[in-house]
Amino acid sequence: MIQITPQMRILVALEPVDFRRGIDGLAQLCKQTLQQDPFSGCLFVFRNRRGTALKVLVYDGQGFWLCHKRLSSGRFRWWPTAAQAGEAAQKLAAHQLHVLLSAGNPALDSGGSGVAAGESEILKKLSRLLLRSTPARAKLRAMNVILKYRGRAVTDAEVAFIQELISAHPTLSRWRLSLELCRAWNWVQPNGCPRDMVCRGLMLALHRAGQIVLPERRRAPANPLAQRSPPAVVQIDRRPLQGSLQTLLPLRVEQVRRTPQEGLFNSLIEQHHYLGYTQPVGEHLKYLVFAQERPIACLAWSSAPRHLGPRDRFLGWSAEARRKNLHLIASNLRFLVLPWVQVPHLASHLLGRMARQLPGDWERVYGHGLYFLETFVDPDRFRGTCYRAANWIALGRTTGRGKDDQTHRANRSLKEVWGYPLHRHFRRWLSEA
Repeated sequence: MIQITPQMRILVALEPVDFRRGIDGLAQLCKQTLQQDPFSGCLFVFRNRRGTALKVLVYDGQGFWLCHKRLSSGRFRWWPTAAQAGEAAQKLAAHQLHVLLSAGNPALDSGGSGVAAGESEILKKLSRLLLRSTPARAKLRAMNVILKYRGRAVTDAEVAFIQELISAHPTLSRWRLSLELCRAWNWVQPNGCPRDMVCRGLMLALHRAGQIVLPERRRAPANPLAQRSPPAVVQIDRRPLQGSLQTLLPLRVEQVRRTPQEGLFNSLIEQHHYLGYTQPVGEHLKYLVFAQERPIACLAWSSAPRHLGPRDRFLGWSAEARRKNLHLIASNLRFLVLPWVQVPHLASHLLGRMARQLPGDWERVYGHGLYFLETFVDPDRFRGTCYRAANWIALGRTTGRGKDDQTHRANRSLKEVWGYPLHRHFRRWLSEA
């Protein structure tokens, strides 16, 4: 069944469609008219010309769902209209879609936005000034920028707002204050979750600069990244597995991050991958591949590195577009076929499977799609044959300086960079600043 969650990306087609169209017809309409990938995991909503029925199309990673609702009487009273010429679809929040499906008017619903009930008058006035007033925003741009943190310029007026927030809630911890600030600023990740960790870093930077005064720390939890023990060894069946790919099918590709199987993934990577296991940072997903109920391969995908010369030249995007759209690229951090598995063409087959499944999973977990995949291959160890067989593109070599280079000299082995576009319009969408 389909579960509509706050993390889902929902697009409503503005123009009515012919309801004789089925799954294939609506998927083609998504590509050609809406300029969207129907396999991205996005939920698409369409209505008929009379406004008495609607259809919902969504891809869940295995196949398409098509839902049809026809009102027994009356019409859907509300439907979005184009805000600008050429616009074919508009986004809706999950709670707004529930209102729309009930034949209500989502434009009158404020359940998913605004200031939380019970907030102080100071917070209401200041958040209204900082967020909703166009003249106020123009005035803020002319004010002094106190600090730039993770792409956000903080003005003196915003610093004053943060201090008012702290004064209005003297009993709250630093963590609770960061949540309140995220809510007041509507500072959220693409999946709708508050950016409270980044917010805490911003507030701490302002505190250390003497711009605000934070309450005393109440606890100092251990940093799991700095004090991480190696994964526990998990014993599995290691009997040789040989033969043709056809004899292994069907394969089960399972996303295991934050599931009971994650420990098995970590253990296999630590034991059998030449780089061992390191905890990914930022957005990431982990996959186990099973054949005949035996794990045979592991793949990890994570956020892309910020600067990567071969990729940036291939995409041709500007620095501003890279800052804005880097999250739309995923990097193949680890790829392991277990050493006792000797099956020709298995690796390239798995890369093809992942290119179809990963965008939908990423959309559901993080609230945004993917348009490009990339990876590194060490030419001293591998030739990249499986990537070439899966139609990945060799983009060039790194300079061997790493992301924290200060000397402009190579300090590690050079890597081949490979890329895989997930959509024919990938350059256009990634280059939009």
